[in-house]
Amino acid sequence: MEMARHLRRVNSEMNVLIHRFAGENGLHATDIQALGAILDAQTPMTPGRLGQHLGLTSGAVTACLDRLEKAGHLRRVRDATDRRVVHLHYEPTARKVASDHFRVLARATERALERAGEDDASAALRFLEMLGEEFSTDEPLP
Repeated sequence: MEMARHLRRVNSEMNVLIHRFAGENGLHATDIQALGAILDAQTPMTPGRLGQHLGLTSGAVTACLDRLEKAGHLRRVRDATDRRVVHLHYEPTARKVASDHFRVLARATERALERAGEDDASAALRFLEMLGEEFSTDEPLP
């Protein structure tokens, strides 16, 4: 119960930051999730993969990408070898805007890591990795 309470608190604080950023930039919270997915992708993100990741229809992905592109947060680039494939790129100027807004999160993370020490921080990171893996299993969560 304690773990769930703390996770809810962190999630709530993150949602406040996300919704504030979205509102200040004329975006939806889903748009911010899309930017995070594009930023975190190990390989260039495509609209199809983004839709799968966020659980959105192709029409909803298109609307999201249109908003993000119009706001200057991303650009779509056709693959040089297969023009049907579109890669999504986070614009460096937009990355700076997001970095400035979420600086409070970065500072809070740094302070918590300093207080935790290396062993606790490593354990927390392992736990978060495992928790993320549990969400990405083939088994549907109840």
